This record gives sequence, structure tokens and C-alpha cells, in this order.
Amino acid sequence: MNRATDSHPGFTPRQGQYLAFIHAYTLVNGRPPAQADIQRCFRLTPPSVHQMLLTLERAGLISRRAGVPRSIAILVDRSVLPQLEPGHRQPVKFTVTGY
Repeated sequence: MNRATDSHPGFTPRQGQYLAFIHAYTLVNGRPPAQADIQRCFRLTPPSVHQMLLTLERAGLISRRAGVPRSIAILVDRSVLPQLEPGHRQPVKFTVTGY
């Protein structure tokens, strides 16, 4: 078993974290994240997040609709997504507003 390809099929570890965040955010909030949500999670500048989204889109890992906010859709099977790894550089904080 080749860990490099089995752990991150078709994407880098960093791309996998973006995909895992988008998936988790969508499950928790019922809608995809805005770029600002991704920026806060990964503590990056808007251009860095935008560039990664373009890279993910070009690689066929996500799709977005031009001019439509929160339109990110994951195009890979969720079973290949890595576990989201919260750390000092990417804290994951969600506020539950109701049950």
C-alpha cells in the first residue's frame, strides 16, 4: 500500500485540508463557506484563499458558479477526504445557534 497516494488521492495534503474544511463547513452550516470563512479558518489573505480555490477548481476537485456566493461544491467522493486537522494555524470554531 502506497501511503502517499492512498492518503491524498489526486490532491496535496494542503488541498485536502481545504476540501475537508469545505465539506465539514457545509455539513455543519447547511451551505458552503464563503471565501471569508475559509480565510478565517486558515488565517490566510484573501488572495491566497482565492488562488487555492482557483487551483482546486482547475484540478476538477471543486466547482463554483460565477457570480453566485457560497456556490462551492466538492467534486470528489467524501470517503477520500482527509480528516480535518485543527491546529495552531487553522483553528476550527463553530458557533451553534440552535438545535
